Amino acid sequence: MARMGRHQQIIFFRTLFRASPVGAGLWWGLLLVGGLIPAVFALATGSVIRAVESDGSLAGPLVVIGVVFVAMQVIGPVHSAIGQNLGRLAADWMNDRLLRATTAPRGIAHLENPDLAAELSMARDFDLGITAPPLFVSMSFIAGGLRPLIAGVASAVILFGFAWWAPLVLVAGWGSTHWLLKESGVWKDRNTDPVRDAQRHADYAYRLAVDAPASKEVRLFGLAEWIVDRFARRRQHLYDLQWEATRLRERSVLSSLLAVAAANGLVFWRLAVATADGRVDIGDTVVYFISAISVSAIAFGGLNWALDSASAPAAAVERLAAQLHATDSLSPPIDSEGIPSAALGAGAHGVHFRDVSFTYPSASAPVLTDLSLGITPGTSLAIVGQNGAGKTTLAKLLCRFYDPQSGRIEIDGADLRSLDVDAWRARVTAVFQDFVRYELPLRDNVAPLGAPDEMILEALAEAGADDLADLDTPLARGYEGGTDLSGGQWQRVALARAICGVKQGAGLVLLDEPTAQLDVRGESEIFRRLLAATSDCTTILVSHRFSTVRLADRIAVVEGGKVIETGTHDELIALGGRYRTMYELQASRFAEVDEHGEEIVYDTLS
Repeated sequence: MARMGRHQQIIFFRTLFRASPVGAGLWWGLLLVGGLIPAVFALATGSVIRAVESDGSLAGPLVVIGVVFVAMQVIGPVHSAIGQNLGRLAADWMNDRLLRATTAPRGIAHLENPDLAAELSMARDFDLGITAPPLFVSMSFIAGGLRPLIAGVASAVILFGFAWWAPLVLVAGWGSTHWLLKESGVWKDRNTDPVRDAQRHADYAYRLAVDAPASKEVRLFGLAEWIVDRFARRRQHLYDLQWEATRLRERSVLSSLLAVAAANGLVFWRLAVATADGRVDIGDTVVYFISAISVSAIAFGGLNWALDSASAPAAAVERLAAQLHATDSLSPPIDSEGIPSAALGAGAHGVHFRDVSFTYPSASAPVLTDLSLGITPGTSLAIVGQNGAGKTTLAKLLCRFYDPQSGRIEIDGADLRSLDVDAWRARVTAVFQDFVRYELPLRDNVAPLGAPDEMILEALAEAGADDLADLDTPLARGYEGGTDLSGGQWQRVALARAICGVKQGAGLVLLDEPTAQLDVRGESEIFRRLLAATSDCTTILVSHRFSTVRLADRIAVVEGGKVIETGTHDELIALGGRYRTMYELQASRFAEVDEHGEEIVYDTLS
C-alpha cells in the first residue's frame, strides 16, 4: 500500500481531494454515473422488450430510458464544467505547495542545485500549456479516459447473469490491449529523466522567444530563426522520446486482435447457443449482447497521456516538498532559531571570518579554504579577486544562505549560527549583482514591505534616483501608466532599496558589484554617496572597478579561496603584490580634478 501510494497517479488523485474535497467528490460521482449509463441503458432496453413480449406496461421502462437519455445530455457538460473548476483549484493548490516548499528552507542550496533543476522546471511550468494542456483542460481528457473504463467494467458485471466466466473472458480479452499494445507504458515511461531534460530545454528555447529580456538580442543578432529551429528540434526530440515509450509494434497489434477475437467469439457463440436453446429469453439476450459490446470500452479507456502529463508535476511537487523538508545534501539545514540579533546592539557590526571553509553541495572542489578575515565595525571593506575566487560566496555566507562546513563567522564575537536567522537578516541589507527588478510601483521596489514615503524619497535621493518616476508608477511597460528603466537606473533603484534598509535599522551593508551598469563617473559618485549614507554601518563591497575599490577603508584580495593580501589602496600598491598587478591591468584610465582640487583616477576597464 505504501508503494502504491507513491505512484504519481495516486498522488494526483490525492491532490484533487486536497485541493477541493467537495469538487473532487462531485467529479468522481458524476464520472461514475456517466460510466454506469451504458449498463443502465442496456438493462432498460431489455425491460422494454420484455414488456412488449408480455403485453405489459411500457411506461416504467420508457421513463427509465428517457431519464437515461436526459442524463446522457446533461452529465457531460456539467461534469466538464466541474472538472475545469477542479483543475484550476488543483493547479492553485500545487502552485501554493510549491511556493511554500521552495521558500521554506532558510538557505538557497535547493534553488542552485542541478539535481533538482528538472523537478523544479516541471513543477513550476506544468500549467503554462507549453508541453501539455493546462490542468483545467487535461481534466476533460482524463475523464474521457476513465469513463469508458468504468462503462466497460459495469457492462461486464451484467454478464455475470449469463455465465460467471463470460465477463472474465471479455475483460481479459479487451484488457489485453493495454498490455499488448503497451498503452499502460504511457503513464510509466513518458516522464523519465531524459524526457524531463528535453522538456526543460524546449521550455528554455520557448522563453527566449516570448520573454521580453531576450527580445532585443534576438532581433538585433537575427536569432529568431535560430530560436524557432532550436525550439522545434528540442520539441521533436521530446516527442520522439515520448513516442518511443508508447509506440505500437505489428506483432503486438496482431496478438491483441487474436486475443480480442477469441474472447468475443467465445462469448457471443455461447450466448447465441443459449438463446437458440431457449435458456435465455429475448429480453435478456438483448441486454447481454449490448453489455458484451459495451465491454469493448475497456480498450479505449484507462490511464491515458493526459493523466500522465497531469500527475507527473503533482508527483514532482510532492517529491520536492518532501526533499526540501528533509535534512540532506540537497538542502543543508539552516537553523532558524537562536539568539535575537537585538542582543548584539544597534548600529554597525564587527565581522570576523575564522578559518572558514566551504564547498557547494553540488560541487566537489572547495570555494573557500581556511579563510580568515576581520572587518572593524563602522568601516568599509572592498573584496577583489578573479572570477570564481569566492567573493560572492562570502556574501552568501554572511546572509546565511549557506553555513560553512568548518570554521566560524563571528558577528561582534558571537557565532553567526547562534543568531536567529530572520532577526539577523533584518540587520543586513544588500545589493546583489543579479538584483530583482520588481514589476511593481517604484514605492514597492524601494520598500517591498513598506516604509514612510519620506524615507523612500530620501533613499532615492541618496542613490541619485530621485527623478526617475513618481512613487506610484509601475516599473514595467505592460501596465497602464507604466515605464521601464535603463540598466543603470534599475541599479540606482536597487541601491535605494539597500539605503532604505539602512534607514530601517540594518547595520551591515553587502554590495556585490552594485554599480556594474553605471559609467565610471556615475559609479564613483554613487559609491561616495553610498558610503556617506551608510557611514554608521559596516560595509562590504565586491567589485572589479578599482576607482570604487580604492574608496574603501580597507581592501582584501581573495585568491584560491583564501585572503592573500589586506590593506589600504596605498599600502597594497606599495606592497607590489597581486593587488598592484590587477590594478595596473586596468588598461584604460583618465584623471580629472574634483571640486576640492584633488585628482580622481577612474579605471574604465572592469
